[in-house]
Amino acid sequence: MTYETFRREVLQGLQSRDIGNASLSLTKKLKSNGQIRYGIVFNNPATNTSPTIYLEEYYGLYQLTGNFTEIVDALVHLYRSLPAIQVNEKELYDFSTAKDRIIMKLINTEKNRAFLETVPHIPFQDLSIVYFYFMGKEGNRFMDMPVNDDLIRRWGIDTLTLHQQAMANYNRLLPIKFGSLDQLLLERGLLDKEDYAALSEDGWSDALYYLTNEFSTGGAVLMTCKNLMDKIADFLGEDFYILPSSTHEVLLLPESRAPSKEELDQRIQEVNREALKPEDYLSDHAYYYSRSGQDLGGYKSLFQHSPGIIS
Repeated sequence: MTYETFRREVLQGLQSRDIGNASLSLTKKLKSNGQIRYGIVFNNPATNTSPTIYLEEYYGLYQLTGNFTEIVDALVHLYRSLPAIQVNEKELYDFSTAKDRIIMKLINTEKNRAFLETVPHIPFQDLSIVYFYFMGKEGNRFMDMPVNDDLIRRWGIDTLTLHQQAMANYNRLLPIKFGSLDQLLLERGLLDKEDYAALSEDGWSDALYYLTNEFSTGGAVLMTCKNLMDKIADFLGEDFYILPSSTHEVLLLPESRAPSKEELDQRIQEVNREALKPEDYLSDHAYYYSRSGQDLGGYKSLFQHSPGIIS
């Protein structure tokens, strides 16, 4: 069964099930990094939001198992488990109430040109800071919506005001998480003793730190916060490199433990190519953070030529 046929069959299968008063339709959406994803929209008349369930992973599961009924059952169960989100439009369109829910994320500029044409954003090196209205978190589902040009016009504010508000909100809505990467992996059971020993062999992987937020969603934007970067440099006692592991987190490596530029960038590119979902891609190279603002060995020093970023 082709993917196109699978989508039509899934739609028909769901329409034959008892899912309440929701009307269903197929959709095609442009996602992060220019990725096109296909899904089913559930339009529930009881709410003013319409959740979308994307089908790529379910098609992959169908190709493995061949059990179509099981796929439809799983989608019905997922839809029934989704919270009924009702957006208060009066609060959303009034900046005095909406401002406390504004958050920010970091994306690759070149791969998101079409999206950036529709939203307020601030350039940061070869990346861009964009903004979202945070609706909450239910289980493992993180719910937000992009702040687009129409919404910022309704609010009657400029992009710098939007950025300042997102900075003020960040740690309250998305508490910052920073620590040793190997300890985090050990605690989560993702790294055994043999892996831990192997990390130490190359002379630098065991020195990595992670930086993200409590939800591990969109946390790479923290690399744009100068006060936070200064505090981390003080904690490390030296300048450091930032490895853009995904849009959700970055890894930090003290300068004294860093390999050559070629080796570090090569490792980033290998991970991007072999282990990262295309929509989570951030960048193919490391960034150098210097408290003095100097560049080193061809790395891009953060905050140079990045206008509009506040500390």
